[in-house]
Amino acid sequence: MSKDSKEMKVQAAYGAEQIQVLEGLEPVRKRPGMYIGSTGPRGLHHLVYEVVDNAVDEALAGHCDQILVVLGNDGSVSVTDNGRGIPTDVHPRTGRSALETVLTVLHAGGKFGSGGYKVSGGLHGVGVSVVNALSEWVEVTVRREGKLHSQRFERGNPIGNLNSETQPKSEKNQTGTTVCFKPDIQIFTTGIEFDYSTLSSRLRELAYLNGGVKIVFRDERTASLNSQKESYEEIYFYEGGIKEYVEYMNSEKDSLHPEIIYVNSEKDSVQVEAALQWCVDAYSDSILGFANNIRTVDGGTHIEGLKTVLTRTLNTFARKRGKRKDGDNNLAGENIREGLTVVLSVKVPDPEFEGQTKTKLGNTEVRGIVDSLVGEALGKYLEFNPSVIDLILDKAIQAFNAAEAARRARELVRRKSVLESSTLPGKLADCSSRDPSQSEIYIVEGDSAGGSAKQGRDRKFQAILPLRGKILNIEKTDDSKIYKNTEIQALITALGLGIKGEEFELKNLRYHRVVIMTDADVDGAHIRTLLLTFFYRYQKQLVEGGYIYIACPPLYKVERGKKHKYCYNEADLQKTLQSFGEKANYTIQRFKGLGEMMPKQLWETTMDPTTRTMKRVEIEDALEADRIFTILMGDKVAPRREFIETHSVELDMASLDI
Repeated sequence: MSKDSKEMKVQAAYGAEQIQVLEGLEPVRKRPGMYIGSTGPRGLHHLVYEVVDNAVDEALAGHCDQILVVLGNDGSVSVTDNGRGIPTDVHPRTGRSALETVLTVLHAGGKFGSGGYKVSGGLHGVGVSVVNALSEWVEVTVRREGKLHSQRFERGNPIGNLNSETQPKSEKNQTGTTVCFKPDIQIFTTGIEFDYSTLSSRLRELAYLNGGVKIVFRDERTASLNSQKESYEEIYFYEGGIKEYVEYMNSEKDSLHPEIIYVNSEKDSVQVEAALQWCVDAYSDSILGFANNIRTVDGGTHIEGLKTVLTRTLNTFARKRGKRKDGDNNLAGENIREGLTVVLSVKVPDPEFEGQTKTKLGNTEVRGIVDSLVGEALGKYLEFNPSVIDLILDKAIQAFNAAEAARRARELVRRKSVLESSTLPGKLADCSSRDPSQSEIYIVEGDSAGGSAKQGRDRKFQAILPLRGKILNIEKTDDSKIYKNTEIQALITALGLGIKGEEFELKNLRYHRVVIMTDADVDGAHIRTLLLTFFYRYQKQLVEGGYIYIACPPLYKVERGKKHKYCYNEADLQKTLQSFGEKANYTIQRFKGLGEMMPKQLWETTMDPTTRTMKRVEIEDALEADRIFTILMGDKVAPRREFIETHSVELDMASLDI
């Protein structure tokens, strides 16, 4: 057969029968990542959020004020609300019950059109059906119109018909829905164990955002799973809503003004709620934005409107109160927002989110509405509280002056072109690659570790930046000191970071993997914490974007004859010793510092992409991250002592290496 005839045969084989048609929930099981982001821990927990969001939507509609979330002993999760209950009558289009339709048909729900919900968080209408598709089983119970309706599903398929019976007398006239599901291990191959702290953070957040709604979170798993001898329960109930949220965020800080500035207004069916408070001992801002209870981690038009109105309003007051003269420059937005904690929550009837993950609000009209409503309320408050505006302006002017004093040092921040590479720090051993996506930089402590790393690295894509001593604690430092510090300058310039407070420019980042590689001792841990504080407070987008990593060098090298093995923790060491047998015919080398390792050892254990282990630094909960950094690195000693004492009981003190 000729080459041409072979090609014709291949082409002819591609016809209608090769077009795959996925029906029902098949596409979800085929490509789960398209619907929940991933099949790892993040996607697993997203299943719970989808079901809880439905319950919260009932609360937004004014039909629910209690939600119960239970982690079952069998690996299941149940979510119960006291809302109206999913409708159970026959759907005119599908010919099946509305409940079965919602559970088995994508894009079916009460959030499309005008009848079901005015605003909602689960906007794509795939929530509970996706949960059904990706679960081993789902059991739904509906209490509605004096009846108890229930149905079971397995891997998306209904098992039998809807079962209906009269509600027992003890539950007479109660309404609501219970969705109980067990994630499918065939989908979540990395495991189906839920993390209590991850879920509790989101549930607490939802309770703050929906003041007056009580959320009960109960863990009924065995002691082996949750370290509790019996079930553990927390109740989240905040009548003060986001005002209490800001109080919680600032609980370890000294507030500039005790009263939280609060805005709650509506315009053109868009509800805007904001709570603001400035703090004395903070040099960065903490802005949490939400749209229909969804955390908008990538910002959006509501955040843009807030920043605009803050800058304009406070500059107007600065002129009015004589803080800025005619010839003076306006205060910059980052000066005004220094030390500010704000929670901004908008409820939009027809929101436009960028991307399936719903992390950025795109409605252009929301920008002007937030600007108008916050501007009006903030202006009124500050007119009647002149002492508060003076304190805020004094702090902003102090920040402005510090920034002006550091102007020349800040210019070093600008990313240098290849032709200007001589301006990079002299101690930086750069890589030859000019493709940031292929390049990585190791930040190491001291010249000794730096020497081993420089000799052991792959020069094509690995750069080394040694730091001397411990860098500044940025939590306690203003801008002028930051930009004058030699080690901070080296970090900013080597990485190509922007100016603190400006939008992060990915194109300027010189390496897409920034690896912190410190010694496995107390000093190393301290330096690692200082570096993480710097990245989080200086340019948080680096952490949020997943560009920061922590190297995992071995603690031990065990040798017996010609055999050797590197061990990365105590458990690994004990396992290795057992495998070598019970005879004292092996030697154990303990690596106290990276400088003790030969360059070849450092390469094969810690830097070789084919064998190394690295931890990617991620922020699941920005609120908790912010609070922990304040506790550990802030000025107040008492909260830090309490934190250490509380969490020290979780450590194995016998194996603590000091």
